[in-house]
Amino acid sequence: MKYRQPLLLLLGTALILFSLGSPLVAQTAPATDESAQPAVQSKTLLQQIQAGGWVMFPIALCSIATCYLMIDGMLRTSVRRIVPVTHERPLKDLFRQGDYMGAYQFCKTNKSPFTSVLKVGLSLLGDGQNAVEEGMMSELAKENSKLQTYISYLSVMGVCAPMIGLLGTVTGMIRAFATLGSAGIGDPTKLSSAIGEVLVATASGLIIAIPAFMAFYFLKNRAIGCIHFAQDILTSLFRKMPYETFFWHPHWG
Repeated sequence: MKYRQPLLLLLGTALILFSLGSPLVAQTAPATDESAQPAVQSKTLLQQIQAGGWVMFPIALCSIATCYLMIDGMLRTSVRRIVPVTHERPLKDLFRQGDYMGAYQFCKTNKSPFTSVLKVGLSLLGDGQNAVEEGMMSELAKENSKLQTYISYLSVMGVCAPMIGLLGTVTGMIRAFATLGSAGIGDPTKLSSAIGEVLVATASGLIIAIPAFMAFYFLKNRAIGCIHFAQDILTSLFRKMPYETFFWHPHWG
């Protein structure tokens, strides 16, 4: 069950890439009458990739990295990854019982973003409500920063992929016009065919960039929602906290 979400994400990514890349799979000339030139033979996807030149290798690496970052981002920004049920319920029970020392020890032995923030709040109980709230908000900001750091790499992929494709297109056109300058114009259809082939690199880069940017903004908002969810639970736990009865205990360090 826990792997269903990333598998669906991977399948959806594959479908998006296939649907966007399908125009590159075959290029067949429209039907003409008998007096016209014969139709151009269709090209396989492998031939189209080969036509893109050397830049198709870094673009392929970008596509793999993009898929990995999307799956990793979905896992990291899961609500139950930020606030596991196995941590939330026992801690709520401990708070109801007033066993804050037990809650602190539970947070020390069970690691998650939620317990990390809660541990900071419990360690500052002797310093008053303001210190507790400021400490937890600071720790929440750190956890959010960790999430956003990994998600931001999708933005990098969205920028780099089309730039790499454009580089391949420019170098390919330089070669095409260099050949034209040395051999003459000859058959103009060969020049147009060469230009069409080198544009494959740019199209491939855009195919990677579009899903990458979509996933970037989606996961960014998803991470913020998870942090707000954790903040709401923390607020409910500390709402009736008797701060005036606490003092710093040396064993809490």
